[in-house]
Amino acid sequence: MNRGMYHKSHKQISLSGALWLTVFAVFSLVLPQKAAQASGSYTVTETVETLEYEIIEPASADQGFANSSFDDRSFDQQSLAIGEYGPFRVVAPHVAEMTGTVDSYTPALFRKMLQRHPGIKRIEMLDCDGSVDEEANLNLARMIRRAGINTHVPANGSIRSGAVELFLAGVKHTADDGAEFVVHSWMDEDGLEANDYPAHDPVHAEYLGYYAEMGVPAEKARAFYALTNSVPFSGQLKLSRNDLAQYQLLQ
Repeated sequence: MNRGMYHKSHKQISLSGALWLTVFAVFSLVLPQKAAQASGSYTVTETVETLEYEIIEPASADQGFANSSFDDRSFDQQSLAIGEYGPFRVVAPHVAEMTGTVDSYTPALFRKMLQRHPGIKRIEMLDCDGSVDEEANLNLARMIRRAGINTHVPANGSIRSGAVELFLAGVKHTADDGAEFVVHSWMDEDGLEANDYPAHDPVHAEYLGYYAEMGVPAEKARAFYALTNSVPFSGQLKLSRNDLAQYQLLQ
């Protein structure tokens, strides 16, 4: 099932260069010999020795950076990252930031991140636009909950579509004033949306069961699920702070 649009760009710049200069120095050595006894004259022997030198120009600071691969973020921003794993970027031993879309590879990347950075306890959701694989999205959400990680949306953060469900996975899920929450109906691989399925279809139970796992009371979960599906997949419904409190989406 599709809960968002996928867009990602990456550029690499790689330059290399070296300057080699070979200098040949010629030294002349004149060695006088003993005078010839018979003639009283001098014999001079001239020896020429050729030496070869290899001079290597030291690389400048700019050349040093040019020989490495960088993406399209500034060097200062990149230097802050400890590691990147799909939409996740580790910025401190206990903190990872999340930006972008969840796809079928994201759970495995998240697992690798935790293997290398087991101390992560909070995910800052900066700009998350949902998923292109809802099964992977819910699997990732359960992994976050099992790992005991909190989720947080800062004041300038935005989470949309399936990212809202991912937000609920945090053991504690909090948001600053000004954080944006946007919802709409899900759409499956056949182009069918939630309201195209009868109310008793098991597909709805999957979502309601997930909300229950995340601690949303059953009545609130049903009301929130109905709210999200009141807006077609092509539309957007921005939740107010009152909405977040009404459906008990914040802790």
